[in-house]
Amino acid sequence: MIPLLILILWAIAGDADPAIAPLGIRRHISSLLGGSSSGRPSSGGSNSMVMDVFYVSHGSPMLPFEEIPARDFFKGMAKLVKHKPKAILMVSGHWETRDPMVSTTARNPTIHDFYGFPRELYELKYEAPGAPDVARRAKQLLQDAGFKQAGEDPKRGLDHGAWVPLWLAFPDADIPVFQLSLQSHKDAAYHYRLGRALTPLTREGVLIIGSGTTTHNLRHMLPTVPDWGKAFDDWLYDCLIHQRYDEVTQFMDKAPYAKLNHPTPDHFLPLLVALGAAGEGATAQAIHRSWHGSFSMASYVFKPAVGAPGPQQQQQEL
Repeated sequence: MIPLLILILWAIAGDADPAIAPLGIRRHISSLLGGSSSGRPSSGGSNSMVMDVFYVSHGSPMLPFEEIPARDFFKGMAKLVKHKPKAILMVSGHWETRDPMVSTTARNPTIHDFYGFPRELYELKYEAPGAPDVARRAKQLLQDAGFKQAGEDPKRGLDHGAWVPLWLAFPDADIPVFQLSLQSHKDAAYHYRLGRALTPLTREGVLIIGSGTTTHNLRHMLPTVPDWGKAFDDWLYDCLIHQRYDEVTQFMDKAPYAKLNHPTPDHFLPLLVALGAAGEGATAQAIHRSWHGSFSMASYVFKPAVGAPGPQQQQQEL
């Protein structure tokens, strides 16, 4: 106990003179006391340890075998993540439920949720560990924000909207992963609020990734970029880069050819969750833009504002 007390006093002194107590010592004491690296509670004025939030276009399940620019992007995506996450939250366009659900399995089975593809694709697996404790933390945040019916699914694995990009970006499968479901019967603004409820996770070492496809019309698949697809893709880029986020939450009314690009909203809603999770005042950067036929593979990173406040708790049931 006495050596610990000496170290604590040394760390406190180091706050006044950093040369006295090495940062590593202060961080060690901080971890024992549950505080910040300086030994004091974090003021929220620095984003050095806050995780960025990502939205990616996962495209076809065949992406691991396709020699296209998007595959190369995913292979280098881990370099864009500032710190190794303690867990990854995937919000995929391929899991929909009536109310928000988080997956709480201890070990993620690989879900091959598609038909008619080559055998090699069904042989791929991504059996990352689950993150049940972090998932329950996410569920509690949702309930506290007014999503009272948020629940758990202890058997859910990773659908291809989750495991395909992770298989490329984090091939070691050593980071715990869990998923959050969408409610496509709800609108875009609802999903933005869903993300806002999860903003505290970005300060707790959780990497949040929304996984959809920026233009997604399976009934109008074309080998080249259609005018209606390009118009939507350019509109989204302009809105995000210039922080016209209100328009994005009203994309069905504001975007050109919205219904043609997204006959159903499931592959666009992950972007809204990601944008919300980044918090108030977040900025957007395009990290990849390419096309695979008529599918825009555009991906974005949302960077939280320095010192941004946490989400306001919503009392009404959403």
